[in-house]
Amino acid sequence: MRKNGELGATAIGGVAVLLWSALALLTVQAGGGLPPFELLALSFGIAFLAGLAMLGLRGRAALAELRQPLAPWLLAFCGIFFYHALYFFALSAVPAAQASLIAYLWPLLIVLMAALLPGGERLRARHLGGALLGLAGTALILAARGGDGTTAGSVAGYAASFGCAFVWSGYSVLNRRFAATPASMLVGVCGAVAVAGAACHLAFEATAWPRAEQWAAIIGLGVGPTGLAFLAWDHATKHGRLPLLGALSYLSPLLSTLLLIAAGKASASGPLLPAAVLVIGGALLATGLPARRRQRARCAGAAGGSAGSAPPPAA
Repeated sequence: MRKNGELGATAIGGVAVLLWSALALLTVQAGGGLPPFELLALSFGIAFLAGLAMLGLRGRAALAELRQPLAPWLLAFCGIFFYHALYFFALSAVPAAQASLIAYLWPLLIVLMAALLPGGERLRARHLGGALLGLAGTALILAARGGDGTTAGSVAGYAASFGCAFVWSGYSVLNRRFAATPASMLVGVCGAVAVAGAACHLAFEATAWPRAEQWAAIIGLGVGPTGLAFLAWDHATKHGRLPLLGALSYLSPLLSTLLLIAAGKASASGPLLPAAVLVIGGALLATGLPARRRQRARCAGAAGGSAGSAPPPAA
């Protein structure tokens, strides 16, 4: 039963990966002059309101789940807020492709850090191999998306990119310590992130009022990539298989690129196909699906052999 529960929680983490794949497209559609911290405050504010409505439908008991100890609150807030703050700074200081590639080391770090958890799943060669294949595919995708030829960048910007990877992987792994904390607590965390984003916006940015089409994208961000995705990821990192989650996360940049191409926001390029092979192959390797199929085939063959050697039924 525990194994089935882990698989189900890991599948829910896959939902978060799918939602995050729409983050780039929705961010592009919501951009057009909106400062980053203003967009952060608006999207997480909508996530907070949508989450409150969802909890309200479940009654007072669900709303009471927001009252949790300080430690899980601080971990979730720091993970979500500081990841986005570092990411926005990195994109303003260094080329986007390089910054994104470095920041997207977090799935690989999750796979490696999972082995450090007491009683955690043993790190296997297929986990590491799948993560490395995914990293190679992600490098091809982001290199194709960021072909501006820019090489200059500040040390602080690259340091912030590495900070993104360590903040999110550290949050995802440490979150395992609070497995008893309900994921609904993140509704309150989204509210706190929105307030912190608004404070940073008022302190450092000039306000720009979104247009109608931007509001549609902002609402999409709040409901999906910055809303339900965090609830799904919280549950998955507490109850799922961390090495597998880390490897599967490499599907997000692939799907994100395909969505941008389909929407006309990016053009298809030569490295896309080999990158897809690397990313999907890495995910399959990490899940152990080929090995499991071979094992089932051997079991079926053994069963068939036993049945074939049995005497025919009596007439």
